Amino acid sequence: MAGDGKDGIYCTICGGIPPDQIKIRKIPIEGKETGIDRLDWILLDVASLGLTDEETITGEIVKRVRKFNYIPGRKEAEYRKALLREYRMLIASGVRLEKE
Repeated sequence: MAGDGKDGIYCTICGGIPPDQIKIRKIPIEGKETGIDRLDWILLDVASLGLTDEETITGEIVKRVRKFNYIPGRKEAEYRKALLREYRMLIASGVRLEKE
C-alpha cells in the first residue's frame, strides 16, 4: 500500500484499491448474493440521521449506495427492499449510534 495525502491510498502492485480498503458485504437480492461496497458504513450513517419515514430512509440509503455501487435501473425496487431489510436488521440489533 502506498500514497500520500495528495494521491490517496493505492496498491503499489496494481495501482487500484488495496484489498484491505475494500469493505464489501454480500446480501441477498432476489435470492442472489450481491456485494455492496461500504454497506455497514452507509447503514450506520443513515441510522445516525434519526429518520422515521421508511421511504425517506430507503432513499437516503440508495443515494449513498449509488456513490460506491451500481444499481441496475430495472432492479432498483428489489435493491430498495433488500437495503431496507438490512437497515431494519441493524436497528433491531440494538446497535448504539454515536451522536456527533
